[in-house]
Amino acid sequence: MRFDAAVLRSYEDPFAVEEVMLNAGPGDGEVLVRIAGCGMCRTDLAVRRSAGRSPLPAVLGHEGAGVVVETGGADTGLSPGDHVVLSFDSCGRCRSCLGAAPAYCDDFAALNLFGGRAENAARFTDAAGGTLAPRWFGQSSFAAYAMVPARNAVRVDPALPLELLGPLGCGFLTGAGAVLNSFGAGPGETVAVFGAGAVGLAAVMAATAAAGAVVVAVDRHPERLALAEKFGAVALHAASGDLPDRIRRLTDGGARYALDTTGSAPLINDALRSLRPRGHLGLVARLHTELPLEPGTLDRGRRLSHICEGDAVPALMIPRLTGLWQAGRFPFDQLVRTYPLSDINEAEADCEAGRVVKPVLIP
Repeated sequence: MRFDAAVLRSYEDPFAVEEVMLNAGPGDGEVLVRIAGCGMCRTDLAVRRSAGRSPLPAVLGHEGAGVVVETGGADTGLSPGDHVVLSFDSCGRCRSCLGAAPAYCDDFAALNLFGGRAENAARFTDAAGGTLAPRWFGQSSFAAYAMVPARNAVRVDPALPLELLGPLGCGFLTGAGAVLNSFGAGPGETVAVFGAGAVGLAAVMAATAAAGAVVVAVDRHPERLALAEKFGAVALHAASGDLPDRIRRLTDGGARYALDTTGSAPLINDALRSLRPRGHLGLVARLHTELPLEPGTLDRGRRLSHICEGDAVPALMIPRLTGLWQAGRFPFDQLVRTYPLSDINEAEADCEAGRVVKPVLIP
């Protein structure tokens, strides 16, 4: 089967949209999906900054959504014509997977970052027969089609705008899941979000929907702060010299929860100082530097943890988020700008420059 895909051939070169070949149909437990749209996540772009960690050439893309075309075996739970959102891959057998924590799968890095499943290595090639790295995050969905494990394909209501739903499988899942799952934020609780990109703004929307109390958003971009205010947050510029004091005043003594999406050590220390006693700070970004904690930041029961994929079970979380969207309480579509797949390099440039919150590529 031949179709177009965006191939990254080196860590420095632009993407090239070219014809690729899938050399076998779906095996047991797999589905072939015609992609309607795929979000561009900073994890896709981070491949360039962590050269050597992810094998190239490869087709990236891990926020795909589309229509099931073909299934392999009778136990996929899906049928041709089903609308699905694609999420990350997991083994389904380790302690974490069996404990409803697939983001902490023992094989997460191997399956999602370092080349995918070994049995798929020869199935995905370029037009000349050159091997492409198997499946990025179980999907490689910067393409017209993707072959995915049925485990990471979540059926959704066909009335939903399918081409916009892909980011629910990772970026929006991470931000919203951190608030709804990791924190379990409820009515009357206070949340501070550091970084108002796609993940942070998803957290803001989820916190507003769940907590209905004070939500504070911190960022350096006025346009993103304006979006955070639109979604119900109090917006503070990251360059403010008294961030912890201002947040403590706004939240009646300190935020119950804080989420850092920046990876900035100074902001992480500000976030810790903005917490009330027994407050919880979650980190979702990779740290850009070492993290020296300032004296007293973890006193009085304050807690610091890393959160992967919003502690979500995608098959449960994605329908929850689409339900909130249908109820008008999670307007993620307002963060999306669509681009044809042929304009993937423009989308990358806009994403890196902060001109767009969430690019979505349409094959």
